Amino acid sequence: AGKMAARLSGGENRLVSLPLSRIRVIMKSSPEVSSINQDALFLTAKATELFVQYLATYSYKHGRGKEKNALTYSDLSHTAEECETFQFLADILPKKILASKYLKMLEKEKRDGEVGEDDEENEEEEDEDET
Repeated sequence: AGKMAARLSGGENRLVSLPLSRIRVIMKSSPEVSSINQDALFLTAKATELFVQYLATYSYKHGRGKEKNALTYSDLSHTAEECETFQFLADILPKKILASKYLKMLEKEKRDGEVGEDDEENEEEEDEDET
């Protein structure tokens, strides 16, 4: 085993904040994964931690939460929507909308079929005007 694995077993797990056992479970949920090397587990945990830290820092610096000295969900969803690096998270961090507005969108979809791209863009512009 490598030096990292030795460090991990020696109680120095605090090199990462995320629970390694949980990350192992998530990794094993993939059918392609049969076994997980301890170093790979550690590096995955550390990379995930650094990614979350980068996402949070970027969202804070570019969001409105900075004015209130807080990171908000809106900051995160705005980053996922606007920043190309984070656009793969757009489905996981969707923009919040009122339930009444969502129900209206569903009704419109039933009447008109699928909502077109233009409709969605216009609704986003309306949201920005309201805030």
